Formats: sequence, C-alpha cells, structure tokens
Amino acid sequence: MSPGGTVRPRSAEYSGKRPRLLVFSTLFPHPGQPQAGLFIRERMFRVGRELPLIVMAPVPWFPFQGLIRFFRPHFRPPAPRQEIQQGFEVLHPRFLCVPGIAKGVDGLLLAISCWWSLRTLRRRFSFDLIDAHFAYPDGYAATLLGRWLKVPVTITLRGTEVRHVREAALLPKVRKALGSARRIFSVSASLQALAREQGVPEQKTQVVGNGVDTTRFAPLDRVAARVRLGLPEDSRVLVTVGALVERKGFHRVLEMMPTLRTRYPSLHYLIVGGASAEGDWRSQLEAQAASSGLSDRVHFLGALSPENLSLPLSAADVFVLPTRNEGWANVILEAMACGLPVITTDVGGNAEVVASPELGTIVAFGDQAALTDAVADALGREWNRAEIRQYAESHQWDCKISTLVEAFRALV
Repeated sequence: MSPGGTVRPRSAEYSGKRPRLLVFSTLFPHPGQPQAGLFIRERMFRVGRELPLIVMAPVPWFPFQGLIRFFRPHFRPPAPRQEIQQGFEVLHPRFLCVPGIAKGVDGLLLAISCWWSLRTLRRRFSFDLIDAHFAYPDGYAATLLGRWLKVPVTITLRGTEVRHVREAALLPKVRKALGSARRIFSVSASLQALAREQGVPEQKTQVVGNGVDTTRFAPLDRVAARVRLGLPEDSRVLVTVGALVERKGFHRVLEMMPTLRTRYPSLHYLIVGGASAEGDWRSQLEAQAASSGLSDRVHFLGALSPENLSLPLSAADVFVLPTRNEGWANVILEAMACGLPVITTDVGGNAEVVASPELGTIVAFGDQAALTDAVADALGREWNRAEIRQYAESHQWDCKISTLVEAFRALV
C-alpha cells in the first residue's frame, strides 16, 4: 500500500522504458467465480514478471440481477471492486449489460462504463498499451478506449470469435475491433486464419499459443492416486476436465459408457468441473448417469484448483474432451503433462495440440460412433506416456511468454 492507501501494482519498481500494460478482459477469476479465465491469468501474470501490468476485469451489471440469482444461483456472482491476486492489482468496474438481449451494444456499453475508471487509473499507472482478450465485447470496447485515450491496443483471439462472426449483429463489431487493433494475437492457427478471413493483413497477426506448467502438472503414482479417489486399482478410467456445460460434451462421454463397458467392464469416469457463467449441467449429467445405471461408475469431483488437478489426471488412463468449440484448450496440454493420451474433437486448435497419433486421436465433432471407437481403442493401447509428457514439456510457458514480451516491446 502507498502512504495514501492506494494499492500499488507489483511491477511499480520497473523502469519507465518497459511498456506498461493494461490487461482488459471480462473473463477473469475473482472470489465469486474462481475458475473463470484461469488461462488468461496464467498467461498474463507470467508476462507481468517481465513487464509492469494491471488487470481491468469488468463485471456485468444490471439493476435487477440480484433477483435472477433466486432462480439461477450462479448467475453473475458478485466480485470485489479491487483485489490483489498473486501480487498483481485487479480492478473490477461494473458495466451495464442487459441479460440475454441487446448483445450488439455490449461493446459500446462496456467502453463507456470503463472510461472513467481508466482515466482515473492512468493518473497513477500510465499504461502504454491495452491488451484485450476476446474480440467481442472486450476487444471492441478496448479499441474504443484506446482511440479515446490515444493508446495502442492488442487483441488475443481465444475461440468465441468463431461463433460471433456467424451472428449478423456482431460480425461488423468483430471486424471493426480487428481492424482497429494494432496487433492480433491468436492462441491457434485456426483463429489466425479466421482473422485473415475477416480482412486482417497477415503481418498484423501472430500465433502465440498457451503453455503448460510442467512443475504443477506432473504424473503422480497411479495406484496411489486411485486409492485416494476410491477407485479400483485394476479399473479402466476416463477423465474430462471443464466447466459443466453442454459445450464441453460430458454428456457425450456418458452416452458411450454402456457400449464401452461391454469391452471394459471395470470402466470408471471422472468428471472434474463445476458451474460457470455458461450454466451448470451437473443435475442433468447426474440424471443421465443414473438412467444408464452408471451412478457407481461416474464420479463428480467438482471444480478443482490447478494445484489439485494432477490427482485425477494421474489416476486416469485416457483424457477425453468431445467439445463443441475451443480456441486452445489448456487442459489438453495439462493432461499430456501427466502422461495421458487425448481423444478430442476436430474443433478450434485441438488438432494443433494433438498433433500426432502418438499423442491421441482427433475425431469429427458429432460423429459419436467414431468417438466411441477412438476411446475404446485408446483404452486398449499401450501408450508411451513418457513421450507424451516430453511433448508437453516442449510447450512450457517460457518460450510463449518471451514471444509476447518481445511483441509488446516492439509495439510500444
């Protein structure tokens, strides 16, 4: 704390020659939603070890949203106005956002709502660049704020853009954001291609995928992990990690379980995840498991911190993620760091991560028969888990962060 009571960013010690970053994202962890946007925090706090930064993570607000929580308890959980996470200052200004409608004005409302907060912040932290995550509404709002404050803006594409460019009301906003930003980062080559399809020059784009912390994600003793989770030592075990929403595809795994059990009678399935801003499918998934006679074979472990994920990953034989949409799923590399082969769908950057048959299998989204066959084959194969782990080690954070830091320096 400064003598005046203002929280100073951890990076205030750095010289003025290093570009100062304002990280701007509506998806970021806070006490009300601790699992949201962990991949953004991991990436940018590592950048913060090299460059001074503060995070502005606006939270949506509507006058009557408290009433909605009576019917949807996880709807827009409250957030503090200001907090310190891992030594970095994180601000949570409110922005007007009407639930379910008028999405085409969210970007403008976000920019207007954050304008005064940014003006005030700049008096004590003179940021040189706004680094936004997701093209809309975050990137669109950031480019407006950048224009008003005469500060360059970068945007990182993370996967929602695939859906947004298909919506007539949002496509012009996405294109406007991409055209106004100084640089477009993308976490996968598929998202870089999407940016170019929207008219962004190739020289303005750059792929910088996410990395993995192989000290945090490392294989534990499998037998010991299964004992701790109450699983039979000789069972076959699948695992999926993600928010409990339709998009992630837990229900698709449950659908194939009866067929898989004819070949692997000792099969168990670990579901790791909890509610998110997209919703909470736990009750539906529990009902689906019960109706298929799988209640004793499907284990809901809840949302786990990154520090605790190695336990279920180490207990499993195969990681499966039949997702509908992804940008770059960090959890795939986290599973590989624990030595797991991965079965996932051909969406987003998944095929860029599962880049060879030695790492797992990519199947077309919606082909349930192919998905079942791939998982069955994976459960019966002998995988070189050390080689899978070695591949994950080649994707550690260090090289990703050095690339980002170099790009930020060049821009400023």
